[in-house]
Amino acid sequence: MAVIELADYGPDFNVNPYPYYAKLREAGPVHEVVGLDGNRFWLVVGYEEGRSALADSRLSKAPATMGYEPGDEAIMGPHVLTLDPPDHTRLRKLVAPEFTPRRVEALRPRVQRITDELLDAMVPAGHADLVDALAFPLPITVISELLGVPHADRDTFRAWTNEIVAPTTPTGPRDNTIALCAYLDELIEDKRCSAPADDLLSTLLRTRAEDGDRLSAAELRAWAYVLLIAGHETTVNLISNAVRSLLSHPGQLAALRADFSLLDGAIEETLRYEGPVETSTIRFTREPVSYGGTEIPARQTVLVALASADRDPTRFPDPDSFDIRRSATPGRGPAHLAFGHGIHFCIGAPLARLEGRIAVRALLERCPGLAFDPEAGPYEWLPGMLIRGVRELPVRW
Repeated sequence: MAVIELADYGPDFNVNPYPYYAKLREAGPVHEVVGLDGNRFWLVVGYEEGRSALADSRLSKAPATMGYEPGDEAIMGPHVLTLDPPDHTRLRKLVAPEFTPRRVEALRPRVQRITDELLDAMVPAGHADLVDALAFPLPITVISELLGVPHADRDTFRAWTNEIVAPTTPTGPRDNTIALCAYLDELIEDKRCSAPADDLLSTLLRTRAEDGDRLSAAELRAWAYVLLIAGHETTVNLISNAVRSLLSHPGQLAALRADFSLLDGAIEETLRYEGPVETSTIRFTREPVSYGGTEIPARQTVLVALASADRDPTRFPDPDSFDIRRSATPGRGPAHLAFGHGIHFCIGAPLARLEGRIAVRALLERCPGLAFDPEAGPYEWLPGMLIRGVRELPVRW
């Protein structure tokens, strides 16, 4: 099997990767590729194969167990995205009680108030960059309040996290990881020395399991890092991708405006059709594995193309159509992989869904004439293969 150079696809692969993923799926569900950064890995593009890989214990998330030099995890400390059981199980168990559907639902009034305040400031102008005015400030405010991060530091967080997940320079991820972790160390120490508070970091400082287990300082910093990144960067693009998809499909937008009971379906279809995470984080083969008849040797890097799996026609009929009723159709969904699958399924999925639903509904109710800004130029797409979205979304109403 020939090794595929993704760079040969040119800039259009970043703008619209779906036709390229379709061609790859037609040729087979798994391919050895050279990525846009020059690194070589195995890319899983089929739905069933991707779902299997995400839950396959023969694939490790821990570079150290494979004999690889640690990357940025050496700076931030051990965290759930780079650990296998039992360490992964232990860390997730200590934090999971704070992200149950019941706990997240209790945040609904505050998420609604933040959304309303942002729209109060945005609507009178008649136009806005939706990313800057709503899609970014909503989730960063929610996760910052949840963790107990001061309001004045949130723009700095945005700059750090943008460079970590969609870097514009080769040293961006490492430099900004160092800066963010140093800040988190100071924040955690301040909370440790302060009177007890009810934010998440303060709660986790006090959390002990039934057997007395608790998070170390390094583990707490790593959790804060993961929650800040995953807790807002993906939701920014869920909101903006949902609005962009709806505005690009006027019939679907009209149906949603006429019947907001379709809202859950609209969010789920956005997650499938234009999800905020294009590929999974990396995994490593402990031993030879085979998916769809293709064998991947041991000690290889594997990425699952979530954006491709969620448009696989063997799982989703007419996959390139945006259909907000899809999840309500028996046998058709919503089994997308946008939040992953298996033990690494996104712990923040309930919060992301809540924020997406509230933001989209409030925006449509407050802006009945919402449309793309006709004077806007071409989109600037986020670089790389991790996050799918645009830096700005100019709209008017």
